[in-house]
Amino acid sequence: MDWGIKNRLGRLVQPDGHCFFLPIDHGYFQGPTSCLERPGETIKPLLPYCDALFVTRGGLRAAVDPIGGKPIILRVSGGTSMVGKDLAHEGITTSIEEIIRLNVSAVGISVFVGSDYEHETLMNLANLVNVCENYGIPVMAVTAVGKELAKRDARYLGLSCRIAAELGARIVKTYWCEDGFDKVVNGCPVPVVMAGGPKCETDREVLEFVHDGMQKGSIGINLGRNIWQGKHPVPMAMALQAVVHEKATVKQAFEIFNEMKKSKEHKSR
Repeated sequence: MDWGIKNRLGRLVQPDGHCFFLPIDHGYFQGPTSCLERPGETIKPLLPYCDALFVTRGGLRAAVDPIGGKPIILRVSGGTSMVGKDLAHEGITTSIEEIIRLNVSAVGISVFVGSDYEHETLMNLANLVNVCENYGIPVMAVTAVGKELAKRDARYLGLSCRIAAELGARIVKTYWCEDGFDKVVNGCPVPVVMAGGPKCETDREVLEFVHDGMQKGSIGINLGRNIWQGKHPVPMAMALQAVVHEKATVKQAFEIFNEMKKSKEHKSR
């Protein structure tokens, strides 16, 4: 592995081998997303607890302080919306010159295995890897499912992750699944991070699936909505940091969450 790739991955993955990425790229296909209307205000209290931000170039310029900030994973695929015909019909939206100019630590791109645009999105990934490897920039592949959440089973995710790794992704972001997530991770020769997906019903449920995924081999998380759309985003970020970086159990993490929630509520009175 080249020095530049190692250096950039070293900004993202901490010395313990784990990572906590905070995505705020949802507007690229959802538009103004609940609790993310003003992303700069949303992320400000959460920055001490995450290791990197996953964001578009427009969001980066508008909402992220360039001085002393967190490492950046730049979202470079898009071109579709929630009201369009097919979320899978993505292209690459950002040039290599822009990627370098923004001094990011990695780039992220979605692939839609099993969709009508499987070939196009996989070739987007392959072509992006071809270009970015020339400049020492790692590529994170996102195994997206669009609106078809039923696809989030181990067989589908395992297939998608392995293909993304084979095409050259240095990290793969995928969904946790209840049965067989260890097989998904073990079948992928590059590190796997967990996506959050739709918001969970309870706060404890978030901690439970993250803990389970970490136990089954994920190196970390890329969670957004289950943090900043919750009623208590900072306590949740602190609890997740404990699971990811301090090997906290679900019980320990939930105690941290509740303690910090009470502390925040007390300060607001």
